[in-house]
Amino acid sequence: MIDNFMRRHRARFLTELQQLVRFPSVSAQPKHTPDIRACCDWVANHFRKLGLRVTVHQTAGHPIVEAATPHQPGAPTVLIYGHYDVQPPEPFDLWKTPPFSGLVRAGKIHGRGASDNKGQFFTHVKAVETLLASGPAPVNITFLIEGEEEVGSEALMKFCKQHARRLRCDYIIISDTGMYAKDLPTFTYATRGLAALEVRVDGPGRDLHSGVFGGSIANPVMTLARLLATCTDAKGRVTVPGFYDAVQPLAAWERRAWRKLTVNDKQYAASLGAPTVTGEAGYTTLERRWARPTLEINGITGGYQGPGSKTIVPAWASAKITCRLVPNQSPEKVQALVVKHFRRHCPKTVRLQIEVGHCAPAFLTPPNGRGAKAALGALEAAFGRPPVCVREGGTLPILDVFRRHLHGEILLVGLGLADDNWHSPNEKM
Repeated sequence: MIDNFMRRHRARFLTELQQLVRFPSVSAQPKHTPDIRACCDWVANHFRKLGLRVTVHQTAGHPIVEAATPHQPGAPTVLIYGHYDVQPPEPFDLWKTPPFSGLVRAGKIHGRGASDNKGQFFTHVKAVETLLASGPAPVNITFLIEGEEEVGSEALMKFCKQHARRLRCDYIIISDTGMYAKDLPTFTYATRGLAALEVRVDGPGRDLHSGVFGGSIANPVMTLARLLATCTDAKGRVTVPGFYDAVQPLAAWERRAWRKLTVNDKQYAASLGAPTVTGEAGYTTLERRWARPTLEINGITGGYQGPGSKTIVPAWASAKITCRLVPNQSPEKVQALVVKHFRRHCPKTVRLQIEVGHCAPAFLTPPNGRGAKAALGALEAAFGRPPVCVREGGTLPILDVFRRHLHGEILLVGLGLADDNWHSPNEKM
């Protein structure tokens, strides 16, 4: 019966997903606030059509949609999380199709949010609709769909803390990760954490003529470049003292499992448009991506950026930095270590300012819990082959809030692919 229902309604499911993708629900840009609200209303109304009990929670930011099946006393409760907001689509000129078209071509749906995360959470919505078509669900199901994941989930974090008792559940299902490869079902049991900061150095009080004043005062751009270069060595290791103190080695079972996942480094680099792979010496590409901490310069600014030449000694320069962290590392401690490192190495020829940013701890749950075993079995049944267990290099800050306040076993069963172009032009699923 379930298979027949899916076949009969497949075209409608796809049309509905196209409608969802067409909302330009960009949470980072205030001009799209009306689109965020419209998308939220669409999601809420869609849940109502399925017979779920729906509440739209207004917040200081963007609204949260909560939808639940009729409560069955004594049955386990499953919370399904997703987000309807999306990243900005810029640069527009690199899109092959309009970013909010929802166009289907060659078996893929194209558009910002098609994979991250509308297409993924909507898969669960359609699964629950299909399940309910054959009778009551065997568990209590609650959907929690937010509109601020791409800007930090601040409203949802406060909401979960305020309503923790009511929202507590047995299992939490999240599909905001990905599959290792096409047709290879994947269970993700760990994500990396994050520690962000911004560094600025100031030199003269204004931009100065480089011919008249150059060589007599420090150049902030050059000084900042040297300062940043002290953070890593030629072997790819972070040189901030204490950075690796809490890092734990991979378990033997992880190394055995990952050796079975073939990686062609040349193809991997080529798929990203890079000449070759690189990174911390002594580790494989997968280990570097999933299980080793990093210090990355996300952007550097200073001096003249326009066309042609402008011969100046810039007044200032700044850099944005994020550290991706692994389980057992404290984001706040790592932030403090990096700040101390910069203060120790910055010369007195410039003034140093450091602004610490957001933090999120890494997440790790062994894939042997009751929910994990059920998820692994479901993935194998759906795809017809055993799933693989992996870590994820990205960060999901909401996981720590869920873990501490909602108490459910967290199950990451992403359906996206590495080439789905999350946060990039030409996103698809």
